[in-house]
Amino acid sequence: MDKTENNNYSREAYTMMSSIIRGLKRTCPHCGQGHIFKGYLKLSDHCSNCHAPTGEIRADDLPPYLTILLVGHLVVPSLLFVEVVYHPELWVQMTIWPALTLILTLSILPFIKGAAIGLMWHLKLKGDEQH
Repeated sequence: MDKTENNNYSREAYTMMSSIIRGLKRTCPHCGQGHIFKGYLKLSDHCSNCHAPTGEIRADDLPPYLTILLVGHLVVPSLLFVEVVYHPELWVQMTIWPALTLILTLSILPFIKGAAIGLMWHLKLKGDEQH
C-alpha cells in the first residue's frame, strides 16, 4: 500500500485545539470519527473512517513525559496531604502510593498519546524531522 502524504488532508476546517481534543478521545484528529489505535499504545496505519495516515506519526517521548508530569502533580501533593493530616503507617504508604502511581500512569498514557498525535497531526509533524 502506498504511503499517503498527510499534506493532502486540509487542516483549515478545524482548529489545533479540536485536533488535540479528538486525539485525547483516541479518535482521528482529522475526522474525529475513526479509531487511530489498534492496541493499547500502537497506532493503526490509518484512520478507520477517513483513512488519514496517522500511523506515520511518531510521538516518541512526549506522551510519557507529559504523563509523568501530570501524575507527579497529582500523587505528590496527595501523598503530602495524607501524611500531614492522617500520619498513616509506612507499610500503608508503601502500598497505596506506588500502586496509585502505576494505575494512574497506565490509564492516562493512551489519552495523552492521542492528544500528542492530534497536536502533531495539526502541525503536520511526523516525528522524524531533523534539525
